Amino acid sequence: MTYFSTGEVSKKLNLSLRTLRYYDQIGLVEPAMKEDNGKRYYTPENMLLLEKVLLLKATSMSLEDIKKIISRITIQKTLAVHKDQLEHDIKLLQQSLDYTNTLLNTIKLEGDIHWDQLLPLLSEEDQSLKQQRKQKVMEKLFNEEERAALAEQLPKMESDPDQMAKWINLIKRIEICLEERKKPDSREGRLIAQDTLLLSNETFMGNTALVNKFWEARKSEEISANLNLYPVNKEVILFMEEAILHYEKE
Repeated sequence: MTYFSTGEVSKKLNLSLRTLRYYDQIGLVEPAMKEDNGKRYYTPENMLLLEKVLLLKATSMSLEDIKKIISRITIQKTLAVHKDQLEHDIKLLQQSLDYTNTLLNTIKLEGDIHWDQLLPLLSEEDQSLKQQRKQKVMEKLFNEEERAALAEQLPKMESDPDQMAKWINLIKRIEICLEERKKPDSREGRLIAQDTLLLSNETFMGNTALVNKFWEARKSEEISANLNLYPVNKEVILFMEEAILHYEKE
């Protein structure tokens, strides 16, 4: 029979001696042999049990729950549970990475962001809830084919700064018109209408019905926020719509 000392087990499994003693004390993983001088020795079977504990612990399962099921759960099931947790962690990390890229691209486009925009990075739950809200809103407003088209065609703040820059520059031009009290039927308004139609056609690949449906949803600040879209105030959208109406009448 092969035996491993607590030091060897600690090194092989990257577990502290204190943790090994604690697992022994609570009856979770007891060493196969204990000498009078206090030395403990573990068998390969003990090592396997410790590895199962580590895998289950990585899924945020409590030691109390692990102790209840450890003798009944198979290696395959242990790995399946661990795999599910890893996939969940990867999803949360990807969401956090996407949000970080969004903030970096926002800084490139606008020059600055507010500190409160960094707070979601500290909370995995915030990111997960945002994704859930976005999915629910998308399912309510658009059919499956439209959702697929939007997912593929809409410029993404996390990965498509050039396309976003076109839209943001267009929005800023409208904001300048509003500041200077220029009308949607002005020369600047007509140019903005023309550029909006060209950019919409480029973004939505000529799907006029989807364009109209998207901009109707865009009018709602709440819906825009839930879809994680770049914030645009109602005055900008109304100016854009009126400018397009005047342009198409010409």
